[in-house]
Amino acid sequence: MSRGDRLERLWAAVVLLVVLGLGALTAGPVAAAPGGRGAAPGPTRGVGPAGTSLMHGDLASTDSTPLPGPGRTARVAASSVPGGACAATFVGSDGLVLSLCTAFVGLRPPQVAVATVVLFDPGTAAVLAVEQLTKGGLLGGVYGYLDDRDRVVVADGSKAILRVAHRKTAHGWQLYVDDRVGLSRHIPAGDAVTGLAPDWQGRVWFATTNGVIGTVGTDRRVASMRLPKGEKLGNGLSVRPSGVSVLSTHALYEMRAGKNGVPYPVWRRTYDRGPARKPGQLTWGSGTTPTYFGPGGDGWVAIVDSAVDPNLIVYQSDTGKVICTMKAFGSSGQGTENSILAWGDSLVIPSTYGYQYPPMAVDGPSSPANAAFTGGATRIDVTATGCRRIWENDDRLATLPRLSRADGLIHALGYGPYAPGIQQLGPVYYIATDFETGRRVRTLRVGDAPVDEPLELTGTIGPGNTMWQATIGRMLKISG
Repeated sequence: MSRGDRLERLWAAVVLLVVLGLGALTAGPVAAAPGGRGAAPGPTRGVGPAGTSLMHGDLASTDSTPLPGPGRTARVAASSVPGGACAATFVGSDGLVLSLCTAFVGLRPPQVAVATVVLFDPGTAAVLAVEQLTKGGLLGGVYGYLDDRDRVVVADGSKAILRVAHRKTAHGWQLYVDDRVGLSRHIPAGDAVTGLAPDWQGRVWFATTNGVIGTVGTDRRVASMRLPKGEKLGNGLSVRPSGVSVLSTHALYEMRAGKNGVPYPVWRRTYDRGPARKPGQLTWGSGTTPTYFGPGGDGWVAIVDSAVDPNLIVYQSDTGKVICTMKAFGSSGQGTENSILAWGDSLVIPSTYGYQYPPMAVDGPSSPANAAFTGGATRIDVTATGCRRIWENDDRLATLPRLSRADGLIHALGYGPYAPGIQQLGPVYYIATDFETGRRVRTLRVGDAPVDEPLELTGTIGPGNTMWQATIGRMLKISG
């Protein structure tokens, strides 16, 4: 049996276990800031609490937070079984925890891999309410954010942008659609929203799998344009006060909205997308969401291309001029599907090369068909005259990490050291890594794959030194 066949059967088995509500999953845990760096760009109009309202931490997609994480004293404080894989988690101003999840089975109507919004108890991590949405792209539905009224802003497949609110009733907590703006006139049948983000002027930007880029204005008017034929999107949108960064499977765009709300490119730069999709990436092309960083907090924008030996490329945000480029990895796996972390003029790039996603998640065959998930992460510092590698480690991170500007640590779930024949079965660990040195300061066993396979899902760090992180089978509350 091929490795791909084994993975497909493993995925089916895990779905079955979760659907049957395996009681053991609700058991307790398994035993076992640098000075001189500026903060990331602040929140903008219509966005909820800083650091806990956006999938990538902030609009610039630095994947950083002003809050400290569990760190050296980490422990699993609580967990629950949400019945699906939760790709993005937010904490509202009321302290309640909300996630965008892909339920293994939906009930209205019956179907598999359907997008949901899930409300969790901040103390026990218990599921309080679930709202089912229309199945969209990327495992049902990934990108969204929390607005300044603690409503989850999310796409309902290709049909609409919703604001899902929550309230306490006599019968318990309830999630409900509080607002809806239709998109069907702008998105053709068979397409679905992939990226979603607010801008600094109060608009909502959206991007679809097949290359429609659009905005919803404060007057609720929808405007859109289409990228060149064949360009797709599998990543999120990054936003700064004067523009939006959009990365397709072929090119990076700096975009703005005209007076009528129609997006238009300020500049476009193609990149080396390699000969085919890489193992450990979802699409054929760059797997990174663009990251704004550098002078003024957004003077530069960084991506990693998908060349055979992938390159970090840093552009000037206003002009598209290349500031520097260098090989993204030295000893790590040669590719990434994760966003680049940023703090000041420093970048951290985790490798996902060889990571085995469920077959339903990827777009087409990869070349090679399989590769070892050796992992690794690297820090690269950028100046106006070039890039310089500071450190590289062998951490096998299996979630999108979160960098805390409060404690100077990188927080993620991952695996032990790579050895031939070892892939993604076995113990799963909470890993805290020092941003300055790349060395681990905490390794805590939190579960076992496949039930607790981290699936490169995104967690968030909330108040109280607490990290909320989903696995394929559970929602974990990891506290310091």
